Amino acid sequence: MRRPWIVGVLVAGLLLCACGDPSSGPGTPPPSDPDVSATTHHRAPASPASPGPRAPVKAPTVLYLGDSLAMENHKVLGQELRRDLRAAYTSAPYSGTTLCDYLEGTAERSLVPARDKAAALVRSLRPDFVVLQFWGNAWDFTWCMDGITYDGSRERYFRRYEADARRLVEQIATAGGSHRPRIVWVLQGPDPITPDRVRRVNRLYERLAAASGGIVADAGRAVSPGPDRYAWTQYLPCTAYERARPGYCTQPSRDRTALHRDDDYLHFCLAPTTSTPKPCPVRSPGILRIAREITKTIRQSAS
Repeated sequence: MRRPWIVGVLVAGLLLCACGDPSSGPGTPPPSDPDVSATTHHRAPASPASPGPRAPVKAPTVLYLGDSLAMENHKVLGQELRRDLRAAYTSAPYSGTTLCDYLEGTAERSLVPARDKAAALVRSLRPDFVVLQFWGNAWDFTWCMDGITYDGSRERYFRRYEADARRLVEQIATAGGSHRPRIVWVLQGPDPITPDRVRRVNRLYERLAAASGGIVADAGRAVSPGPDRYAWTQYLPCTAYERARPGYCTQPSRDRTALHRDDDYLHFCLAPTTSTPKPCPVRSPGILRIAREITKTIRQSAS
């Protein structure tokens, strides 16, 4: 492995915790109950600013859960959902997490407190859709994975990840009762270091959606080159939408836009990462593309 990729792996490990983690890096136990909840609530406007033919008859209620990718996305996704669908929107992302962190019964061993577990939020909010965006934490960042990592034992990692995913589906369905929400599995974008892992994680999400009445939002394709869904790239050609909005076509003279910073191949926020959890503070084309794809998927399912 060439030196730049070695450095990239180390940087990515730090960034997974830095981009909004409530705690610190690998090997440091996460807090069992963060002092401040990451949950944010946004009510739908009384009426759409500019009514359009694509709006569903009933504005959906949407709950968004996930890891650092969801943390950097959640403000933009809320804006897109409210503008396009008049959605009532709640987000509760925690960086560095994986699916088991949102399972009830793991509050003392995860970054997500009991009040923000998936089932607890479903019971209180009664959402129509629960959007799950998880890269698939493959490193030892959270207690609830019991030290199981992709590098340590790939098959064990996938067995555990699938078992946790199925438990999460069951807990969400049970919490929903007669108003069972539809789960939206967000398919992840390319990973230049472990490309096969992302393929398998995405295939798992597709199987679960098909088996449980869920749906998939292929947001990862929106940040991939057209011919190869799993080829990683730092830049893509600007879209017409991005050209028309200042700051989204980052290199207009070359008609291309940046998806990642030079020092972070995983996240899509073009601002430097920080040690405190927060949404991305700058316009970032990758985040917008992901949010628009998720919004489109919900719109098509809610109509």
